[in-house]
Amino acid sequence: MDSPLPPAHELALIDGELAQLDARRMYLLARRDWLLRFLAQPVPQAVPQAVPRPAQVQAPKPGAQNVLLTLGAVLLAVAALAFTLLSWGSLGIGGRSAVLAVLTGAALAAPVALLRRGLRSTAEAVAGVGLLLTVLDAYAVHAVGLSGTDGLRYAACASAVLAGLWAGYGTALGGLRLPLPAAVGAAQLPLPLAAAVAGADPVWAGAALLATAALDAALAAGVARRAVRVPAWVCAGVLGGTALAVGLTLSLARPGAAGPALLLAAGGLLGVAVAWREPRAAAAAVAGGLAAVSAAGALVPVGAGSVWWAVAARVAAALALSAAAVRAGAVPEQVRRGLLRAGAGVAAAGALAGLAAVAVVLASRAGVLREVWAATTPHQDGPGPALTVTLLAAAGALWLPGGVLPRPVAGAAAVGCAWAGLFVAPVLPGLAPAAVFAAQLAVTAAAGAAALRAPARALAFTAGGCAAAGALVVSLAALDGRTATFAVFGLLGVGCALGAAHRAAAAPVRAGCAVGAVGYAAATVVALGAAAGLAWPWRAVAVLAVPAVVAALAPRLGPVRVAAEGAAAGAGALAVVLAAGDAPVLALVLALAGVLCAGAALRPERRALGGVAGALFVAAAWARLAASGVAVVEAYTLPVSVLALAVGVLRRRRDPRASSWVSYGPGLGATLLPSLVAVWSDPYWPRPLLLGAGALAVTLAGAHRRLRAPLLLGGATLAAVALHELAPYVVQVAGLLPRWVPPALAGLLLLAVGATYEKRLRQARRLREALGRLR
Repeated sequence: MDSPLPPAHELALIDGELAQLDARRMYLLARRDWLLRFLAQPVPQAVPQAVPRPAQVQAPKPGAQNVLLTLGAVLLAVAALAFTLLSWGSLGIGGRSAVLAVLTGAALAAPVALLRRGLRSTAEAVAGVGLLLTVLDAYAVHAVGLSGTDGLRYAACASAVLAGLWAGYGTALGGLRLPLPAAVGAAQLPLPLAAAVAGADPVWAGAALLATAALDAALAAGVARRAVRVPAWVCAGVLGGTALAVGLTLSLARPGAAGPALLLAAGGLLGVAVAWREPRAAAAAVAGGLAAVSAAGALVPVGAGSVWWAVAARVAAALALSAAAVRAGAVPEQVRRGLLRAGAGVAAAGALAGLAAVAVVLASRAGVLREVWAATTPHQDGPGPALTVTLLAAAGALWLPGGVLPRPVAGAAAVGCAWAGLFVAPVLPGLAPAAVFAAQLAVTAAAGAAALRAPARALAFTAGGCAAAGALVVSLAALDGRTATFAVFGLLGVGCALGAAHRAAAAPVRAGCAVGAVGYAAATVVALGAAAGLAWPWRAVAVLAVPAVVAALAPRLGPVRVAAEGAAAGAGALAVVLAAGDAPVLALVLALAGVLCAGAALRPERRALGGVAGALFVAAAWARLAASGVAVVEAYTLPVSVLALAVGVLRRRRDPRASSWVSYGPGLGATLLPSLVAVWSDPYWPRPLLLGAGALAVTLAGAHRRLRAPLLLGGATLAAVALHELAPYVVQVAGLLPRWVPPALAGLLLLAVGATYEKRLRQARRLREALGRLR
């Protein structure tokens, strides 16, 4: 039965040839029928016409044929079942045996003749009925002759016998597809049913499933026929996965028990053996690796902290498995890759669980903000050494070369896990806070040094992020005491400054160090102000010393200048926030900040800070006016207008073609519009008079200089002021007129506009053109 062709290809060729034979047979039958009818005629009256060639014969499609045959087989099976259940008792022993023997023999023998005639689909359907009849035969034997036998015991034996009979029948009739897969399916029952008969516990039941899966894998690996290999592999995967699920469930329910661990270990060996034998079964190696790792974790007994120790045992086993896969040179590639995937998956899961626990531990440090400098001993509570072991083992498994993750990703993940494990290692009950601070500062410094010296950018960024997180957590914890605050802030600030000065480091890392140095300097100043008893607003004045120092040193900072200046701007914003509760001090802070921005704007590359300085000066003036109780709107808007108009004049001198809206519009609007709003709520005459005079002057200046913005803004403001002044008289006059006068005037106005519509339209166009010529 050996063939040089692959089984799938050879099967496709046979199917094609059988289809051609069916078409040829139908052609010959049609030709024969025509010849018989032609010869039956008394006198030939026509020349024989050509019969369509086989290629033109429309043979029934296999799909429809299979549906019909399947329905017929189902009906026969239903009939046989009804006969067995309902009519069996009306026959004697001999009659029953004879009926079943005849039916079964006929159903099993018929496919032989059908295959010889090329009717394979029909043979498959009849063979299916025959296989079902053998099941009914087994049922009949138990019901009549072995009724006293235990049902499960008999079912186990019967399934084994039927599997053997069906396998022999399918082997004898090689043209049938159904018997061999049916035999494989029946072979799945004996061992699980035998375990149920023996009253096996879940471990032994899982062992029976695993043994059946092993037999399926051996059958699939040793038999070349596709009809056996495919169902055997499927059954092996389903039963093996079920057995491993049983073992994993039992290991979680009964930690430390040997039975689930042995079941998982056996499943791991089976998975590796299958992948070793079959190159395409890499998934079996993954399942085997996961089972072996779970077996190691199942041996951890119940006790205090056993959950994290169980996780640590599994991750450590994943590390050992990955290391063995990397170093084993004689292992097939599919096995090695599968074991590495299993180890990486367990390590990643352990890393995620460990990092989540670390985040909870570190977030608890924020509780010190409720009572700063209370000098209370923090409660050191954490998962203990098991969490550190878990994270370090995960880091080792991820760091191994040859893994499934890309090296930059694996290296960054390993660095993060190692830092987290070492950072929470000293968080133990009974350990002195000073020792915890010292250990965590050392870990933070190590992460920072790694960020400065790492050759790869991914490693540098990850280590830098870990160092920043560690510094933040230690800084929060240090707020519990004054000495700890100044010591930690000082050490971390100096460390950040040294990192910013390290020229060999990556530019983003140096920039982050510069930001940290400026931030710790500002935090230290705030802490010094608190120690000196200064109120929060006056601490803001002291904080401005940090931006002043940065502005003075900016030309010497080199590549980190931008980052340092950005951090200095943040410190200035902090000063404004701190001084917000005291208006006079806020005005002072804003004015000092404006001075710093004005000084920085003297450098050519920082000219844009001049506008920021002007805005800060205006804000300082507003804060001072508000502190003095000044409520006049113009006191706030006129300084802004003066500055904006001065900028507009300078721009127009530099670019005479610049639009007047851009040059003068903001400055004029900053005063005219707020004053106009204030006019409508002001019952006195000086403001409308002064605003009207100013608007008239702006309008005349705009008309003289042919500037659109002053002309329109001044004219609109003047008209609004005039309307405000005339409104009371208009209302008074309107109240004296008869009710019919307003509608009459409106009608006359509409008539006048309608009569002179074309003229008014031409006037509007000329007005628009005149405005368009203005700048």
